[in-house]
Amino acid sequence: MNWIAKASCLPATILVICTGCNVPVTESVAGNQPLTYQVSYTVVPQPLEGTLEVQMRVIQPRRLLREVRFPTDPRISESMADGELLTADNEIVWHPPKTGGTLRWTVSVASRRNGNGYDAWLADDWGLMRAEDLIPRATTRAVRGAVGKTTLKFKLPGGWSVVTAYFNRSGTFSINKVERRFDQPDGWIVMGRLGIRHETIAGLRVSIAAPVGHAVRRMDILALLRWALPELVRVIPDLPRRLTIVSAGDPMWRGGLSAPQSLYIHAERPLISENATSTLLHEVMHSTLRLTSKAGYDWIVEGLAEYYSLELLRRSGSISQARFNIARKNQLRWSESADNLCQRTSNGAATALAVVVFSELDAEIRGATDGAFSLDDLLRQLHRNQKPVDLASLLQISKQLTNTKSDVLEIDKLAGCRSIVSGDQESH
Repeated sequence: MNWIAKASCLPATILVICTGCNVPVTESVAGNQPLTYQVSYTVVPQPLEGTLEVQMRVIQPRRLLREVRFPTDPRISESMADGELLTADNEIVWHPPKTGGTLRWTVSVASRRNGNGYDAWLADDWGLMRAEDLIPRATTRAVRGAVGKTTLKFKLPGGWSVVTAYFNRSGTFSINKVERRFDQPDGWIVMGRLGIRHETIAGLRVSIAAPVGHAVRRMDILALLRWALPELVRVIPDLPRRLTIVSAGDPMWRGGLSAPQSLYIHAERPLISENATSTLLHEVMHSTLRLTSKAGYDWIVEGLAEYYSLELLRRSGSISQARFNIARKNQLRWSESADNLCQRTSNGAATALAVVVFSELDAEIRGATDGAFSLDDLLRQLHRNQKPVDLASLLQISKQLTNTKSDVLEIDKLAGCRSIVSGDQESH
């Protein structure tokens, strides 16, 4: 049987935790019995086959974790488990034994991105992928109040090492997400014969890892981050404690992709492009802020990432004010080709238009408050909220800062957004 959710489908299969469903109340509150179960994932690469074996082991003092559900996917095969394993309605359902058990599967790693390079790959001496590629996003049913403690381990060929988005303690990565009862690993993973650089910058433990022999400029990346990250921390003081950057050359996709506390960038991608933009800092904004958007408002997330990637370059002195002004003019010219700001996925022109909107919004907030507040304050509030953003989010926070309705965010000035807003109102 085959099953898993591809990384590209993650927005539709976000982890949902169901605790205590169909569990008798007397059992869910029984005495002083422990309510913690252990989940350990072990990953074994098989480079010659281009596959990974994954083992999910559950240890529990009693039947706390009742059910685990995974969507099916052709990249995963050879699944077997202790206890009951069922296939129904494009799902795999596992009922672990009373004291726990093991579920195993095999992953075919290689995954092309838009027909132009790979966003997951395993060769004879290295591999690069996301944890979501290996471990399907799951929904669970457990005794009310039960909490899982999750770890991740790798059994690697001789001479290999591995870097993930998590701290490594004696070969074990602890997965601790306080907002969830059932933790699953996520973020970028690189394994193989690696070159690795570690450094603490502005309170963040930064790791840069890539296969040996690939033209990855690890020290150049560290240098740029040493300039830029302190400026980001001044805007958002409570960033994650860790940032992992993984890289490789061909046949990987020639761009940048973010994930929680981690990002991927192709080895040949310039750290600062000739137009004074930075793919690296754009993805740093995504991976550290973790902002998401409601349908049709991807321009907000992408626009903020691009706006602040430019701002970090300017504020850190990585580019001059004159170069920054030229970059802004380039964004303005590009934005003129955007015919729709509110769309499912923000393209380059729409993102450029979003940068223009946020530049005007920053000026509006500063003008209305005599410089007391700026777009930085709006961004901080969005980060604190950690809710999917939309136009209403921007309007609400802007009004809180200025005590007046934003003229910049007036709906008819935002191409294509009136239909989105009208649809939102009708749905309510």
